[in-house]
Amino acid sequence: MNKLINCLIVRGIAKIIFLLAVITTISLADSLTFPERFGYGREPDTGEIEQWNIDIMPNGKQLPIGQGTTDEGEKIYIQKCLACHGSEGINGINDQLVGKYNPDYDFANDKSLKRTIGNYWPYATTLYDYINRAMPMTAPGSLNADEVYSLVAYLLYLNGIVEKNIILDAATLASIEMPAKSLFYWSEEAIDFAGKNNR
Repeated sequence: MNKLINCLIVRGIAKIIFLLAVITTISLADSLTFPERFGYGREPDTGEIEQWNIDIMPNGKQLPIGQGTTDEGEKIYIQKCLACHGSEGINGINDQLVGKYNPDYDFANDKSLKRTIGNYWPYATTLYDYINRAMPMTAPGSLNADEVYSLVAYLLYLNGIVEKNIILDAATLASIEMPAKSLFYWSEEAIDFAGKNNR
């Protein structure tokens, strides 16, 4: 019994010491003044900002010059995407990319449904944006504009959204209407922010 009492006393003292240490640290932090700058880093120059300013809006704003075909896209896919996403975008170790749109799918309540380019993505331009900045996983940002356009063309073709003979460029990509666009609701705030041309 004495051992139990001693153990409880030691634990209580340890808790009190810990709380005092926390209170002391908070008090010291409140009384410290920090410099405006710590002397780390620097302002990025215009060229560095341009390298990161690669976002593509839903309406295709900022899509680069270039073009691609499904045939070229298939070659690039086999070389750089198949290992993770599987043959023709299905049964890979990472996300499934291909799946046809079905208006009866209830993504909100059925977690077993796979969200794919064909059945869930609202804008084709988002596919360009994502592949360009984040793929392939082992070398993100390494694909040139023609390679990205070709991959996008191939993936849209696999999802039944474009014809095999399409030549995809900024104009044709921005004009594609995705089947799942209707699943997404634009609030008035989002419309004001993005502009009505992006709907």
